[in-house]
Amino acid sequence: MNTKSRASNPITEGVIWKQLLIFFFPIMVGTLFQQLYNTVDAVIVGRFVGKQALASVGGSAAVLSNFVIGFFTGLSAGASVIIAQFYGAKDEKNLNKGLHTAYAFSIIASIFISIIGWFATPGLLRLLKTPEDTIADSTLYLRIYFLGIIFTLIYNMGSYIMRALGDSRRPLYYLIICCILNIILDLVAVVGLGMGIAGAAIATVISQAVSAGLVSRALMKSYDMLRLKLRAIRIHPDLLRSEFRIGLPGGLQSCAYSISNIIIQTAINNFGTDTAAAWAAFGKVDAIFWTITGSFGITIATFAGQNYGARKYDRIQRSVRVCLGMSLGLCGGLLIFLFTCCRPLYYAFTTDPNVVDIGVYMLRTIAPSYVIYIFVEIFSGALRGIGDVLIPVCITMGGVLIIRLSWILFVTPMTGELSTLLYSYPLAWGATLLLLAPYYWQRKKRLLSGIPASQN
Repeated sequence: MNTKSRASNPITEGVIWKQLLIFFFPIMVGTLFQQLYNTVDAVIVGRFVGKQALASVGGSAAVLSNFVIGFFTGLSAGASVIIAQFYGAKDEKNLNKGLHTAYAFSIIASIFISIIGWFATPGLLRLLKTPEDTIADSTLYLRIYFLGIIFTLIYNMGSYIMRALGDSRRPLYYLIICCILNIILDLVAVVGLGMGIAGAAIATVISQAVSAGLVSRALMKSYDMLRLKLRAIRIHPDLLRSEFRIGLPGGLQSCAYSISNIIIQTAINNFGTDTAAAWAAFGKVDAIFWTITGSFGITIATFAGQNYGARKYDRIQRSVRVCLGMSLGLCGGLLIFLFTCCRPLYYAFTTDPNVVDIGVYMLRTIAPSYVIYIFVEIFSGALRGIGDVLIPVCITMGGVLIIRLSWILFVTPMTGELSTLLYSYPLAWGATLLLLAPYYWQRKKRLLSGIPASQN
C-alpha cells in the first residue's frame, strides 16, 4: 500500500450532488458523441444512399456489433471497478498492474474478435433473417468494422479506466475531436467519393483509431499514481481474475440484452425492409435516453467503487439517493421531448413516410416505460461499484431472457402484431425491478452495518 500523502479526492470527500454533476456531464456528453459515430453513419447513408443502406448500417449489423461491444464494455466496467477501488485505497502497485492487465486483455481479445467476425459475419446475418437486399452491404460494413475492432476495444477500456480515476473530461474532449473527424470522413467517403457503406465503415474505424491513440497517450503521461508503459503491458493472472469476477457477470448481462435484441431483430426483419429501417432509426433516436441512463450508471458505479475502497459506506447510500433523483428528473424531461418530437427526429434519417410512421409508433409505444429502467440502472450501478455483481446480473438476465424472450418466442407469434413484440420491453424491465429493488435494499442495510460485499 502506498502511504504517500495525496491530494484530497472529491469523489470521496466533496459535496455529493455537485461532484455527481461534475462527473456525470462529461460522461453524458462524451457518450452522446460516441453514439454519433454510428448515428452519423446511419443519417448519411440513409439520406444519400437509401433505406436499404440505413437498414444495413442500423439493423442486423448494429445488433451484432453491439453484441460484441456490449460484452467487452461489461468486462471494461469490471476493470474500472477494481481500479476505482485501488485508487480509493491509494494502492499504487495494484493500480498499475490492473491497468496493464486490462490493456493486454483488450489486445488479445481484439485479435480473436477480428478473425471470428470476418468469417462468421455472413452466416450470422442469415441467421438473423436479414432482408436479402441488405445482406451484402451489412457483410461489407461488419467485416471492415471487425478489422478495426482493436481501436474500439482499447478506447473503451482506456476511457473506463480514466473515469475510474475520476477523470471524465479527457475522454469527452477526445470524443468530440474524433466525432467531428468521423463526420468529415463520412461526408468525404460516402458523399464525395461515393464509397457507400464501405466509406462509412472506414470513417468509423479511422476515427476510433484516433480516439484510442489519444486515450493511450493520456494514460502514459497524465496521472500521478497511474502510468501506462507499453513494455509493461502483460497479463497479471491475479488481477485478471479480479477484473473478470466483477466484469464477466456484467458482460454476460450485456450479452443477455444483446441476445434478446438479436431475436427481436430477427422478428423485426420478418416485417420487411420498411420496418427494419424504422427499427434502425428508432435505435438511434432512443439512444439519447440510453446515453443518459448509462452515464448515470457509470457515475454511480465510480462513486460507489471509490467510496467503498475508502470505507465510506454511508456516502455510497447517499450518493445513490441523489443520483436516482437526478436521473429521474433529467430522463423524465427527455422522455417527454422524445414522445412529442419523435416525428421530425425520424425525418433526419429518412424521408420515406411509411418508415417514419412505423418508427413513431415504435417509440411512442415503448418510451413511457423507460422510467422503470432508470431504477434498474442506478441500483445495478451502485451494486457493481461495491463488487456485488453476480446476483444482480442473474436477476437482470432472468428478466431479459426468461420474460422477454418467452414473450417474443411464444406470445408474439400468436398475434403476428408489431405491438405485441414491443410490449416485451416494459414487461421485462418491470419483472427485473420487482426482484432487484428488494435485493438492493437488503444489501444497503448490510453495507451500512459495515459488512463488505465480499461477505455476500
